[in-house]
Amino acid sequence: MQEHGEISGQDLPGLIRQGDTHAMKVLYLRHIGYLKAVCSRYVTTDDDVMDILHDSFIKIIMSIGRFTPRGEGSLRSWMARIVANESIDFLRNNARLLIVDDESSAMSMESEEPPETDDIPPDRLHEMIRQLPEGYRTVLNLYVFEGMSHKEIAAMLGIKESSSASQFHRAKSILARKIKEYQSSRHTVYERRMDRQA
Repeated sequence: MQEHGEISGQDLPGLIRQGDTHAMKVLYLRHIGYLKAVCSRYVTTDDDVMDILHDSFIKIIMSIGRFTPRGEGSLRSWMARIVANESIDFLRNNARLLIVDDESSAMSMESEEPPETDDIPPDRLHEMIRQLPEGYRTVLNLYVFEGMSHKEIAAMLGIKESSSASQFHRAKSILARKIKEYQSSRHTVYERRMDRQA
C-alpha cells in the first residue's frame, strides 16, 4: 500500500473521483493540520471546529469533480475556501455572527501603522486573532487570509461595503494593541532577566 507521501497532489483529485478510499485518506492526512488552522481562525470552540472539518471534508470529497487545478497549491486553496465558507455558515446558522453596521471608525484608523510581528510566534498571533469578536475576526480573516475585497465580503455577509471596512479596521486596531502589549510584556521579562544576570 502506498504511503501518503507517495501520491502526488496532482493525482489525488482524479483518484478520489474514481472512489479511491486510500487517496481520500491521503488527502485528509496531508491537509488536516492546515485546514484545522483555517477553521479555528473563525470558530474558537474545538468541538465545533471538528464538526465543521467533518462536514467540510464530506463536501470536499463530494465536490472534488468540480475542482480545476490552477497550479501549485490550488487544491489546498480550494479546500481552505470550502472550510472558510463552512465556518461562516456555522457562525451564521448559530446566530454567532453579529456584525454591526457602524462606519464611523473606518476612516479614523486608516493611517494607523501596524506593528511588526516578526518576533511573535505564529501560534501566539493565531491566538490573538481567535480572541477578536466574531464579526471583526470573520472580516479580518476574509480580507487578510482569503484575499477577498470589502465588496466581496459585504456581498458574502450581507452587509455594507463600508461596514466591512469598519470591522476590518477595528479588528486591526485591537490586534495591533494586543501585539504591542505582548511585545511590551516580552521586553519587560527580558529586562528583568538581564537585571538578574547583571
